[in-house]
Amino acid sequence: MIAGRPTPFFLCGPTASGKSALALEMARKLDGEIVNADAFQLYQGLEIVSAAPSAAEKQLVPHHLYGVLAPTEAADAGSYLRLARPVIAEIQSRGKTPIVTGGSGLYLKFLTHGPAPLPQGDPTLRAAMDARPLGDLVAELQALDPVEAARTALQNRRFVARALEICLLTGRKASDLRDQWEAQTRDLAASLRGTVIQRPRADLHARIAARTRAMLDGGALEEVAALTHASGNCEKAIGVREIRGLLAGGIDRAACEELINAATRQYAKRQETWFRRETWLTPHHC
Repeated sequence: MIAGRPTPFFLCGPTASGKSALALEMARKLDGEIVNADAFQLYQGLEIVSAAPSAAEKQLVPHHLYGVLAPTEAADAGSYLRLARPVIAEIQSRGKTPIVTGGSGLYLKFLTHGPAPLPQGDPTLRAAMDARPLGDLVAELQALDPVEAARTALQNRRFVARALEICLLTGRKASDLRDQWEAQTRDLAASLRGTVIQRPRADLHARIAARTRAMLDGGALEEVAALTHASGNCEKAIGVREIRGLLAGGIDRAACEELINAATRQYAKRQETWFRRETWLTPHHC
């Protein structure tokens, strides 16, 4: 990113794949410092739910951008980019290698390629879409831009609304605009270095189940109970809604655990799909 300074190394992968452990190994190998690229590990008070690195891990090598936001603060890929760039530059200025570690694909994309040249959100259009059922939005997106619909998580209202918004505001297909941007940044991608952790599906699911169990046994209930004021983004962390249901008596522990496991498996699958498109990443098979 900065000529004459150590090139950042990007360590990506789905949730529960073992990024924190591998980041420590890479930091020792590359004389590096770890920079968070997980949307929820940015928040204070979500350390257990977000599976942030432990205090012991943080003592081994310097870690940056963990727990730097209050739960009430909003965050997105743009605000993450503004946070991360000066941190990475400061690490490089000391001759150290930034090991950028996380699974938030869009945050990483902004950092590696910059924001795509797409229109800003339109509040009036967004309000109109918010009043419509998700199924209607999905059907319209599929009609206007079947390619973008096929690669969008259609159960995620925010993703569907954004893709449809781009189509409606520009009069063009969101997929065409994004693909053009990908082509324009291909040369940039050739200068990047990084890896993506890949695990067999059964192994990853077993790791997800073990982590969920440890989370629920390890203080996640108390952590969520203390999260009395949180931004909409913070509330989207997997486990928060499910544990709130458990605390309210709406579900039991077994149901809560299974709901978290199911949501985490779905999220991991979306992450795997995202990172498969990032062909500059070298697979790291576990």
